[in-house]
Amino acid sequence: MADPSSYRPKPGQIPDSPGVYKFRDEHRRVIYVGKAKSLRQRLASYFQDLSGLHPRTRTMVTTAASVEWTVVSTEVEALQLEYSWIKEFDPRFNVKYRDDKSYPYLAVTMNEQFPRVQVMRGQKKKGVRYFGPYGHAWAIRDTVDLLLRVFPVRTCSAGVFKNAARTGRPCLLGYIGKCSAPCVERVSPEEHRELAEEFCDFMAGRTGTYIRRLESRMTDAAEEMEYERAARLRDDIEALKKAMEKSAVVLADATDADLIALAEDELEAAVQIFHVRGGRVRGQRGWVTDKVEAVTTGDLVEHALQQLYGEETGDSVPKEVLVPALPELVEPVQEWLAERRGSNVSLRIPQRGDKKALMETVQRNALQALGLHKTKRASDLTTRSRALEEIAEALDLDSAPLRIECYDISHLQGDDVVASMVVFEDGLARKSEYRRFQIKGFEGQDDVRSMHEVITRRFRRYIAEKEKTGEWADGETGLTEEDGRPKRFAYPPQLVVVDGGQPQVAAAKRALDELGIDDIAVCGLAKRLEEVWVPGEDDPVVLPRTSEGLYLLQRVRDEAHRFAITYQRAKRARRFRASPLDDVPGLGETRKQALIKHFGSVKKLRSATIDQICEVPGIGRKTAEVITVALAQAAPAAPAVNTATGEIMEDTAGTEDTTDETDTTDATGTTDARDAESETTAGSAGEPVSAGSSDERRGQER
Repeated sequence: MADPSSYRPKPGQIPDSPGVYKFRDEHRRVIYVGKAKSLRQRLASYFQDLSGLHPRTRTMVTTAASVEWTVVSTEVEALQLEYSWIKEFDPRFNVKYRDDKSYPYLAVTMNEQFPRVQVMRGQKKKGVRYFGPYGHAWAIRDTVDLLLRVFPVRTCSAGVFKNAARTGRPCLLGYIGKCSAPCVERVSPEEHRELAEEFCDFMAGRTGTYIRRLESRMTDAAEEMEYERAARLRDDIEALKKAMEKSAVVLADATDADLIALAEDELEAAVQIFHVRGGRVRGQRGWVTDKVEAVTTGDLVEHALQQLYGEETGDSVPKEVLVPALPELVEPVQEWLAERRGSNVSLRIPQRGDKKALMETVQRNALQALGLHKTKRASDLTTRSRALEEIAEALDLDSAPLRIECYDISHLQGDDVVASMVVFEDGLARKSEYRRFQIKGFEGQDDVRSMHEVITRRFRRYIAEKEKTGEWADGETGLTEEDGRPKRFAYPPQLVVVDGGQPQVAAAKRALDELGIDDIAVCGLAKRLEEVWVPGEDDPVVLPRTSEGLYLLQRVRDEAHRFAITYQRAKRARRFRASPLDDVPGLGETRKQALIKHFGSVKKLRSATIDQICEVPGIGRKTAEVITVALAQAAPAAPAVNTATGEIMEDTAGTEDTTDETDTTDATGTTDARDAESETTAGSAGEPVSAGSSDERRGQER
């Protein structure tokens, strides 16, 4: 725990002007970012008697080891810079709203020649019109299904669109009248774009004018005794009205506003947002946050506005934003919102009428969301805390292992040997910290030696990071400002778990001892009997089968196994798809694909003459000669055989890049269905693979 007086700036050193400040800890990580109208007054408030500070503020200033600031010219610039730094450094003591899910939007890709209507999640893209967010994707699909009758806009993927254009036959929606079929030129690009514009206008709330226009056309058709056309228009009007009924009218027509409500207690806060467009509720979303800093309701509102509109521009920022409390500095926030919209934005508290009544509804939703979150989290926190305490007690640790790293080795009969490192913090997977390794020190199958190499490489990087940050040296660290972001191997775990028994545990412990690291516990989990092995012990630690601690160790081990075998399979697939063309110097990916497309296979390319190869666009005579020599020198691969029919398949090897990757950060959360199947565990506890097992039939894949 640091003494704030040890890094307090000297009197008169802090400027009396607007700016943004950063607190850093002893490892130079940014732990808090704030802004101030007067840097001198705000920073002085942090360096008073500790007993007079809020408990959360006291924790922050005693965790910090230095403070620095940046002067800006206006309070609006300070707001923008604060938002950018919070996004960049992810400080642990700043309020960060955790979105409980990825909300789906109804999107219209106006940036394409033939705009497409679809469901989209994630980051918004330029040139795409978004409507929502919606609580469920099925709600979007129901609405779109109704509107396609009136606005038959394209909804198919690029692949389906190209295939229809190639065959000259539209998809099913084109036949039943729910797509104007631009793929087969039933409408021109201009006509289809006009349909998409009308669809967007209707979704944006301009519904009354369009329905009145259809009603007028229906009346005219009836008067002209074109009853079939009148009936179709009648059905179109009913479809539009049914779509409109899905979002009830809550405010006066043409009202565009976002309503933000908060529910909070001493520890947490929940925010709910209703998006009202054209007087109707078009979307709803909610977030939850821990109150890690001393904040008022106005501060929480300001943070919510930053997260909600920080990446938005134009009409995505409404004309009116209704909040339960105003930020401390209203004018800069309002000016910032106006800049993002491009016109004036009203930020105020509703006092009476329909808007106040709707705000009360949003408030009830926020209270319900906070209550539900607390119910879930109480159970989760209790279970995770008990699991960590049981592990600490079983392994005789001084404290609960808040950060656990687990390592696993994967290979196929000694080929493509790789390793994985997964990280769990507070009992939850931290996928951004996952790492994967290729075994470089030797070739062949030796899980114990592989484990020693991986642990050595990982913690050698950790030591290098500590030396770089100056933690083990006196004087200046020589860090730049960007070094406030987390390093790839900067955080040490309290516990290292290896997938295996005594040999693997001994190898991991030996690697740590050789590096002089003695403050990290090591254990292994053997899959055969789920025994927990610790270094230097002849007998394993046996946790009860109902133990939460054992269940957590199993989850960590299984996640490491999944991540390792996914990487190993990907590596193996790239090796199997390697082509002799990969060894041709100066031949890029585009020309490789052109050659395969022209000749159909490497086998046919190998038998082609130099003149025939020169017929491929982009291939000159000199390159053709090099290709011919390279293919002649390369031994042809064994033919592929269809195991179901016995047919010898023609060589169609692709040209995928086989460049090795090491220590990458690709940690996808998806689980291959095959990972759930039984995998070979040779070396997990020193036991051999039994002959004739299902794993052997699958190629003894580890």
